Amino acid sequence: MIYFPSDLLLALGSLDRQRPDWEGLLASHRLTDLDPLLDVAAFHDALDALLDGVAQYPFQAHPYSNDVSEWLPAGRVLLEDGVAASTLRGLIWALAFGNEVYIRSQRPAFWQGLAGLLNAGGWPLPRIDSGTDAAATPAVAVSVPVLALEGESLADRWREIAAPAGEEGRQLVLAGVAQALPADCLSRVWQLDSHDVWLGQLYRRRHRPGVTLARARAEQGEAGSRARLDAKLRYLVQRAKRTPHYLALPDIQGAYALRELPILDKAALEAQSLPFSRNLCSGAAPSGEVLRSGATSSQPRYIVYSQTDWNNMIREAIPLFYSLGLRRGDRLINTLYGGAMYGGLTTTICEFSRMPLETYSTGQAITLDTLLMLTDCFQANAIIGIPALILPLLREAKAHRPQLRLEKILYGGTPMAEVDKQWLREELGAQIITSVLAANDGAQIGYQCGHLQGSLHHLCDDYNLLEIVDDDGQPLPDGQPGHILITSLQKQEGPLIRYRIGDYGRIVHHDCSCGASGRVLDYIGRSDGLIKVQTNTVLYSELLESLQPFGVSLLQVEIASVAHSESLILRTESPQRADADAMRRHLLECFETLRGDADIHAQLEVIVESLGEGELPRNSVSGKVKPVIDTRV
Repeated sequence: MIYFPSDLLLALGSLDRQRPDWEGLLASHRLTDLDPLLDVAAFHDALDALLDGVAQYPFQAHPYSNDVSEWLPAGRVLLEDGVAASTLRGLIWALAFGNEVYIRSQRPAFWQGLAGLLNAGGWPLPRIDSGTDAAATPAVAVSVPVLALEGESLADRWREIAAPAGEEGRQLVLAGVAQALPADCLSRVWQLDSHDVWLGQLYRRRHRPGVTLARARAEQGEAGSRARLDAKLRYLVQRAKRTPHYLALPDIQGAYALRELPILDKAALEAQSLPFSRNLCSGAAPSGEVLRSGATSSQPRYIVYSQTDWNNMIREAIPLFYSLGLRRGDRLINTLYGGAMYGGLTTTICEFSRMPLETYSTGQAITLDTLLMLTDCFQANAIIGIPALILPLLREAKAHRPQLRLEKILYGGTPMAEVDKQWLREELGAQIITSVLAANDGAQIGYQCGHLQGSLHHLCDDYNLLEIVDDDGQPLPDGQPGHILITSLQKQEGPLIRYRIGDYGRIVHHDCSCGASGRVLDYIGRSDGLIKVQTNTVLYSELLESLQPFGVSLLQVEIASVAHSESLILRTESPQRADADAMRRHLLECFETLRGDADIHAQLEVIVESLGEGELPRNSVSGKVKPVIDTRV
């Protein structure tokens, strides 16, 4: 069984909720000096730094190589209880790495009492035993040297117990006596321990060359994946309960009980978040970044990421960009939007800076001259941006530089029309055209590897656990389209639990050639893309797809009230203006719903406007084109 350090953090945190019992246990054994050691936040920070992310355990992704290391317990650890503070530190660190622990002590009742308090919350923890029998368990000798700081011996004085060497899964004996730590070092004890050599004997760390994070997770199988996601969800729910909004959230043990939690919609998120409310704030010391949404389809929202949340997002995004097709040595033009606290450029600058790339972060300010300079002088071979910005720019650049080539096109924000992908392949020689799905509120949701096409995207369930529900919030079976909910498993400040992001999709099973088989998202589009006129309904994505023979890149649909009826205005954008009348006739032929409802006397008015490339209005913050405008009262 794999044990997760997040469950230990929950168990340690539960001692505060059991404070009378905990204080009584300390007092009865005259060990009140141990209480200051139980600084859970300080222990989390030291452990998070050591593991390079508690949230990714048992894996550590390497940003320069796109492979992983795996953390494994050393086995069974025997602690010789000389100084209680030293034994407590050894116990907590040993449990964090999933080791079973036996404490050989003259005060076994104290350790049994502590084990009872830690296990009271029901969090899955390794076994803790204690006793006085000197021959209770065989051991492998482990030499743990003294840590000295500023002339003082502040860590445990571990001494070696002679015994034969062992194999993997060995049992360790850590024996030691230590002088009491000075009071001014108590706040740093976990950080000091995390840098000391003795700690390395509590775990094994296996490097797995050529194994990506996605593959390592997939190799754990269904049971391993379930255990991993359950642990993340348990931790998220307990952390969320620090906020007023989620204070009464029920305890759950895993993803199977996710539907017991309430759905968070955008209106509630806006009402409970800053600047209107602090109900989604935990009260922790401020750190990290605050972003705002582009407000393409609603009012701006402000999204808080603690420093830990921010680091988690970056750690999870880097393997995703490798999956999108980036490789060591690529020269990447980053045209994602930035400024006004919008997150696209800000987040990716942090992510790409940790990858072995040369990146030119122009943001939306990129010009034709800059693009041509970067492809000519720096030999840029890749670009990332939203289609509404990069497609007109690339066509203009091609007209000025017929020999222009770009090997990799990464895009997000809005779907890209198939006719545009074909142009990129034929005119620019693009070998990779891949999409990333992200919500500014919760970051990455899905991505395409080089083998996925169209609207299919691999899921980022370890980061944003995804559900599909109907209009009433009831879960839908795989294959049925509905509203997308995300639960941001690695974002504890401003938590997003079952958040309705405003998009439609369906889950299907796909055996992908990249090796990441299983659930994938068939992304349908924005929920306002379900266009209801009179008594009929048509999907925005279906309208756009039907206009592909006319070379349409972007489409904006406006619904308005006219007299006692309604009008539907379809504004198209394409490199060469298409015939508006021909498009209108084509749409009326293809969609019976656009011919109006026979039961309604007034006929539906359908108008098509054909615009040139770049003529549809863009949002000033995100650069996106608003897909559907509904001006009806």
